[in-house]
Amino acid sequence: MKGWFNIITAPYLLLLILLAPLFTTGQGYRPDKVSKKAAQLYEKAYEKAAAGNNREAIDLLQQATDADENYADAWVALAKLQAESKNYPYSLICFRRALSIDAEYFKPYLLSYAITLGGTGDFTKALEITNRYIEQYKPTGTALETAQKRKKNFEFATQQEKSIVAPTDKTIFAPKNLGATVNSKMAEYLPSQTIDGRQLFFTRRVDTYNEDFFTSTTTRPGIWESAAPVKGSLNTPQSEGAMMISQDGEWLVFTGCYRPDSYGGCDLYISYRTPSGWSAAVNLGAGVNSDQWESQPCLSPDKQELYFASRRAGGFGGSDLYVCKMQENGRWGAPVNLGPSVNTPADEQCPFLHADNQTLYFTSSHWPGYGDDDIFFVRKQTDGSWTQPINLGYPINTIDREGTLFITADGKTALYSAERKDSYGGLDLYSFELKEKNRPYPTRWVQGRVTDKKTGKGIAATLELTDLTTRQIISKVKTDSSGNYLLTLPTGRDYAFTVNQKGYLFNSDQYFLKNGISDSAAQKNIVLQPIEKNAAIVLKNIFFETNRFELSPASLTELDKLVTLLQENPTIKIEIGGHTDNVGKATDNLTLSDLRAKAVVDYLQGKRIDPSRLTAKGYGMTQPVADNSTPEGRALNRRTEMKITGL
Repeated sequence: MKGWFNIITAPYLLLLILLAPLFTTGQGYRPDKVSKKAAQLYEKAYEKAAAGNNREAIDLLQQATDADENYADAWVALAKLQAESKNYPYSLICFRRALSIDAEYFKPYLLSYAITLGGTGDFTKALEITNRYIEQYKPTGTALETAQKRKKNFEFATQQEKSIVAPTDKTIFAPKNLGATVNSKMAEYLPSQTIDGRQLFFTRRVDTYNEDFFTSTTTRPGIWESAAPVKGSLNTPQSEGAMMISQDGEWLVFTGCYRPDSYGGCDLYISYRTPSGWSAAVNLGAGVNSDQWESQPCLSPDKQELYFASRRAGGFGGSDLYVCKMQENGRWGAPVNLGPSVNTPADEQCPFLHADNQTLYFTSSHWPGYGDDDIFFVRKQTDGSWTQPINLGYPINTIDREGTLFITADGKTALYSAERKDSYGGLDLYSFELKEKNRPYPTRWVQGRVTDKKTGKGIAATLELTDLTTRQIISKVKTDSSGNYLLTLPTGRDYAFTVNQKGYLFNSDQYFLKNGISDSAAQKNIVLQPIEKNAAIVLKNIFFETNRFELSPASLTELDKLVTLLQENPTIKIEIGGHTDNVGKATDNLTLSDLRAKAVVDYLQGKRIDPSRLTAKGYGMTQPVADNSTPEGRALNRRTEMKITGL
């Protein structure tokens, strides 16, 4: 299907040009002197190639070179057809055979030879041959432009090789086919997974003009059940593709082309998981789509941002990457261009935002690279801007046009589509391990349900993940109508985790991930208490140094949540209670707990909360909630509580 994803394959060169000899020469190789049988086989190969039957053309050319081993034109044509099939090692053998027959006659083919060398990863030799082509053959016009572009690519590649000194990361690029339960004789591509890695979604070309969305599940790593079309109303005879599943598996965004409700050639659509399968596609509307090409959507892990590629007016040129942000009313805001640190006058496509909500992968035909479209990544900075793109390097990037990657939550495993020797037919889905320098941040996730303490019913609440050091909100997620949620937690930071809903006391927790994670997933069901007399919560993100009562700066996030609660509920009165473990003298602990409670009250008064609404009381070690005989129990007993004393 044309339009939605235009980089899956690209012809190497026009075959009719490939198979036609450029000139004859009066000395050395003489095309007019080849054997009659070889020439006839060559002509038949020409006809087969013109009809698109490359495999038959290759077979005929092999017969031609067998009939006349000095048939240079047949060797060159065979080399180019093999290169088009990405069989670069065999192509190289054919080119070298033609070169050995007549180096002078071979000059017009030096650039094709250089490109094949690049296809095998021999960039130093490829650069040398490209320079020879420019100096000796002296191309002009488009041929010169092509040569100069390839020269730039090979110079970049050789510089990258020189910059790698005794690499400590021994990760080998070794793609593994996902197997016959996923792949078929048809083409499979554009894989994505839910964050737990148990559900795989992808596109399969079911016939020449139609693609459908398929899914597979796993209960053991690397073992996939037989793939089947997604259930529901999503697959249609209409044009649909470029699909991405949300991390929680509840939304599916994709591209539909030339549909009756489209605003342009290709638009972005969404489908929702229902008990009976996936809902019928819904166009994301004129606020997202334009009268131009929109494609390749990707949701952020919190489903608050939608990234995609578009050729709409006002960009930097070609296809640019954009983002829409979810508004309070539940609608997508206007698309915002990601700016010149990502977009260029050429094409940027295939955005994928990792579960860390910070690392964005995409393809570009402009930023320095190895070939047509390379894969790059950028990281979102604290001010919302993006770092300069980093090329993923060889052999992920090659002289050919690369497509999209999907990277699992652990940051180590990448999924992509490729046509390799062990493919079951055309493009297959593969996995491989990323080198450490190209990895996003490993990401933990928490999922569960938010309920009302009294009724047990689910609550539509807001969950916020805040960096305790910078106080930057990393994620802001809303539960569904039943109270279910999923929240991702990238490593490398310590977080405050709060759950808010008007009419309830907020719930708080913390996740200390600055030094990595021990496990990837956690289940946390959260109970919110309605605002009523004697309702109480533990303020888990209030911090003090040992034996000190000065508030730590990391406490400000929680303290400001408490300020907001009191401002939104101006009649409630509260008590701040300080509690300690049983280490030390009881009198000292009582004094310390009282001073800590007063420190919180002083902060609230400093934020213009009426002192008559506030009480501070230290309880020392008199009200333990856990066993003081263990470090874990003592940590729970050292706490600050808030209780409603009046309404």
